[in-house]
Amino acid sequence: MASRARAQNKKHARHNSGRLSFELKLQLFAALLSLPTLGLMLWLMIVERLSLAAILSVLTIAGLAMLLAIAAFMDQVVRPLQTLANVVAALREEDYSFRARGAKQNDPFGDLAIEINALADMHQAQRLGALEAAALFRRVITELDAPVLAFDQHRALRLMNPAAERLFQLNSPRDLGRFASHLRLDTLLQQPDEGILQLDGQPDSQGQPARSPTRWMVRRSTFRQHGEPHTLLLLSDVSSALREEERIAWRRLIRVLGHEISNSLAPIKSIAGSLRSRLPQMAATTNGDSPRPLADFDRGLGVIESRAESLNRFVQAYRQLAQLPAPQVRRVAVTPLLERVVSLETRLEVALEADTVQLAGLHIAVDPDQMEQLLINLVRNGAEAAFSVIDELIATGQNIESPQVTIRVEQQGEILAIVIEDNGPGITNPSNLFVPFYTTKKSGSGVGLALARQIAEAHGGTLELHNRVDAHGCQAELRLALAPEPADQVNPLPENQPASRA
Repeated sequence: MASRARAQNKKHARHNSGRLSFELKLQLFAALLSLPTLGLMLWLMIVERLSLAAILSVLTIAGLAMLLAIAAFMDQVVRPLQTLANVVAALREEDYSFRARGAKQNDPFGDLAIEINALADMHQAQRLGALEAAALFRRVITELDAPVLAFDQHRALRLMNPAAERLFQLNSPRDLGRFASHLRLDTLLQQPDEGILQLDGQPDSQGQPARSPTRWMVRRSTFRQHGEPHTLLLLSDVSSALREEERIAWRRLIRVLGHEISNSLAPIKSIAGSLRSRLPQMAATTNGDSPRPLADFDRGLGVIESRAESLNRFVQAYRQLAQLPAPQVRRVAVTPLLERVVSLETRLEVALEADTVQLAGLHIAVDPDQMEQLLINLVRNGAEAAFSVIDELIATGQNIESPQVTIRVEQQGEILAIVIEDNGPGITNPSNLFVPFYTTKKSGSGVGLALARQIAEAHGGTLELHNRVDAHGCQAELRLALAPEPADQVNPLPENQPASRA
């Protein structure tokens, strides 16, 4: 726009180059107004019969006085106009620091200067507001946890915040201005408004293992910048919300199935027990030549009763998942909690890698029973995975590796990370880790990990499982917020009092 205005100004300047300027016209007009006065003075001097030298002297003095008066008049007229022109030119160049002097009311030039100064003040206020709004927008975008990206009409990346850099492994100085196809973001741009995009977890900048896939809702909108259309994308992490919906659906399903199965199992088990109790009477009244049918009958009833009992235990385990109570949060010391969990695993020695001095003052706000059960489940899973590798090595005749389970504690700001590692076979199907009813163990019920994640999220934390990168095995990472130091602790959990197991 500015270049177009300059081009038009040059065009008008060339068009008007043959005309007299306003200043020259004003000078000629003032000179013409002074000519009658000089003529009158000349006529009077001729009438008075003055000498030629006197007439020339008087005319010269009068001419010089008139030239000075014309110069003063031109300065009083042209200089304010030049000042106003400079102020307007500065406004056009977006420089709002200039103001016109001599702004007085009830004066043509003064009124014009007042209006131009008011226009400059208005533009300066608007520019300051725009700069403050832009700074606020940049600050909000920077602090926003949700990834934000903007692309122009050519699909080139023009804006991104730190959350988008972390999610897509981008770098602002390097990637701004590059096309979406080069950044492998075509799939993101193809998503409809409020579409769900699943992204595989990627290793972070410290080389830590990738987290589980996350699902994002993509919100699209358009805006214009410098007259060009842009596409703004805002991503919201809906993994937790969708998991909560899935958990509610599983609870409802488990509640219905548990009710129906329990109602069916109770009479089956009762009838099977009653029939088995009548077998001795039937044997006494039956011909001794046919004991085999009674033995088969007894065996069949035993199978029915045992399977009914097993199915009943299975249903009760899922009822535990569906009926998990709300956590009774207390301030719990980290060190005694971990030491109790380590002491409960008797099949192997669990290594606790943590700085005891650093952990001495750390507390978390959790339900001690539920949190202890979560950690016990994770340690038990790690131990069983480590022992399963030993069984496979013995069966194949390979070198036997001692089973290992390690608990590592890290403080990351206000977050406490508890990492449990094993040297088992690792995760073969990560997509089904937290799905109820799914298990890879022969005697498993598929409840442990689902219950563990449910407990973690009920405490505002996260639980992630992934394969180790430094060795074979699995790594479970539990992240919880540290409890702030209270002014006076209300009902703290005594560090020497063990929590009961859930």
